[in-house]
Amino acid sequence: MKRAVITGATGAIGRALIDELLQNGIEILALCRREGRVRELPTHPLLRIQYCALSELSALQRKSEKPYDVFYHFGWAGTNGAERNTPHLQCDNIRYALDAVCAAKRLGCHTFIGAGSQAEYGRVTGALTPTTPTFPENGYGIAKLAAGGLTRLAASAIGMRHMWVRILSVYGPHDNEKSLVSSTILSLMRGKAPQFTRGEQLWDFLYSRDAACALHLLAERGKHEMVYPLGSGKARPLKEHLLQLRDTVAPQVPLEFGAIPYSKNQVMHLCADITAITADTGWRPTTSFSDGIRETAAWWSARKSLTAEKPQ
Repeated sequence: MKRAVITGATGAIGRALIDELLQNGIEILALCRREGRVRELPTHPLLRIQYCALSELSALQRKSEKPYDVFYHFGWAGTNGAERNTPHLQCDNIRYALDAVCAAKRLGCHTFIGAGSQAEYGRVTGALTPTTPTFPENGYGIAKLAAGGLTRLAASAIGMRHMWVRILSVYGPHDNEKSLVSSTILSLMRGKAPQFTRGEQLWDFLYSRDAACALHLLAERGKHEMVYPLGSGKARPLKEHLLQLRDTVAPQVPLEFGAIPYSKNQVMHLCADITAITADTGWRPTTSFSDGIRETAAWWSARKSLTAEKPQ
């Protein structure tokens, strides 16, 4: 891989992948919305930014004489709140994913890597494997599952290598401030006690830099038409994760466990079986949870300082 295309480049995974690829001398085309966090992308001679919303992928044409190699599709609308169960919005995401496959072909790519989700599985007891039965229970998971299968068909029909990566709980710099890890860090920084469920869920967290390394290696060594669950491969009670996070960021602030009830379809066991991705690429995560939290908290602290310094 010498040249890559990324949608959803401004999120935690997209930004970490940009850093990973730039460090390895790979040229990147980042397809971004005009609004949002596009201004926060780094300035680098190997990084080119092109404004292209998901709804505009169907019209995207190649502007460079050189073809690209790999297309990473992370862009997705309606990932939070009530929008996860908005049928027409999630159907649009399926169409955009298929548009991304066609755009990848026009850009000269030989490989398409799509971002799936743990939500495709639904509630499962035991580690999530490439062949674990899927029973998604919300619109987001249903759409992700459909997008994975349909993009695989579309890519195979035009001779393009295809991989679908079912991503578990990735955290790190540039994450959405409403995510569990980021919102907890921000509450602790404000000295406010965060509220949680009882935290009995077994949970698997993966640092974004490790996720980016995995995605890089998949482009190089992953197998066509494979589904890869992506997590750390280790799970422990969510309460233990959160206590460790608190002790790293603000040991003096209490945590309020049991203040929030479990949701109706609460997932109680979330862990990736990373046997397949390790066998195919040699990848294993290297960042401990405490180190990842320390780096994420430092990023949020610096971001808050920069925001405070901006003229009003």
